[in-house]
Amino acid sequence: MGVVKVIELLSQSESSWEDATRKALEQASKTVRNIKSIYVKEFQAIVEDDQITQYRVNCKVSFSLDGSADQQEHAG
Repeated sequence: MGVVKVIELLSQSESSWEDATRKALEQASKTVRNIKSIYVKEFQAIVEDDQITQYRVNCKVSFSLDGSADQQEHAG
């Protein structure tokens, strides 16, 4: 498996928790390589006038570090 790092991200969407999760992954993938998984730790919804207006997630994104054993196995 090599060495895996985990970062925690907060994201929100007006449409769904799934969309908020996709947005977190999309943003992370702009600067992070070798993403292996995303784990949604917490869900939250913002309510205004008895309606959900924002869906929020707190998620953990795990990725392999460059040069880890997993990366070397796939390179050879």
